[in-house]
Amino acid sequence: MKCLQPPIHLLKAFTATARFGSVSRASEALHLTQSAVSKQISELEQMTGVLLFERIRQRLTLTPAGVRYEAAIRALLAQLEAATLDLITSSDGGGALHLSTLPTFGAKWLIPRLPAFQKAHPRIALHFVPYLQGYDFQRADLDCSILFGNGNWPGTVADYLTGRDVVLIAPSAGSGRPRLRKAQDIAAFTLLQHVSVPHAWSHWCAAHGVSGVNALVGPQLDQFHSLIRAVMAGMGLALVPHCLVKDDIAAGLVSAPLKDGYMDDMGYYLCYPESRSHLKPLISFRQWLLDSVNKVDG
Repeated sequence: MKCLQPPIHLLKAFTATARFGSVSRASEALHLTQSAVSKQISELEQMTGVLLFERIRQRLTLTPAGVRYEAAIRALLAQLEAATLDLITSSDGGGALHLSTLPTFGAKWLIPRLPAFQKAHPRIALHFVPYLQGYDFQRADLDCSILFGNGNWPGTVADYLTGRDVVLIAPSAGSGRPRLRKAQDIAAFTLLQHVSVPHAWSHWCAAHGVSGVNALVGPQLDQFHSLIRAVMAGMGLALVPHCLVKDDIAAGLVSAPLKDGYMDDMGYYLCYPESRSHLKPLISFRQWLLDSVNKVDG
């Protein structure tokens, strides 16, 4: 009967060779000789009885079976590494927290505040998982995620953080662009749209008594960071959560000519499954986030 649990060193040689498409580059990454890596791949193929690589134009290429096996093994090795790191970091009373966040919120709000978290919780290691559209808490390497929406994600606990306070931003005062002096003046400007918040300009117009404006027409962008950059470039006006743009306003990179914004029903939430709510690193991170928000809002 074939062995169904190949040794780790064979699997690492296999995934490294698959990643680089070369035994020589894999051997450099693994600090082994080329012959050692070749021997380990051959041993894995002999154990499974399946050809994993074929040579095409002087390059090793995965066979169809190898492609499927590599995807599964890469995920398993990542989980093993994450579990081992979690074990090591939790042995001193800290722990590891695996999280994801929307790119703009991470760059503009969360990352600048993380040194304070590290100082308060030096034994907790934060490991950022690449953000995907949506969330999947069935994954072993994801404990929580900061999402944007109305707070309703089935199967999760959602703690509101910030983002409902929306501000209108325009090019900076020294850009030479026309000035926005009253709400109705937006009719003379291009209205930049966020694809995930199509109602934004309609709500803003209703809140400010603006009529005769097609609030749904304008270039569509998929991130608030892109909206902010587009305003800086003079493309038009945008509605953005104040928490993301307050530093840019203070620095004069964009302007907020109309002081009154509006309160939206969408914002940023810390989301996690109930089954992980007992994790000590998550408890500490959640409380720190809520305290940070309260300090800013207070």
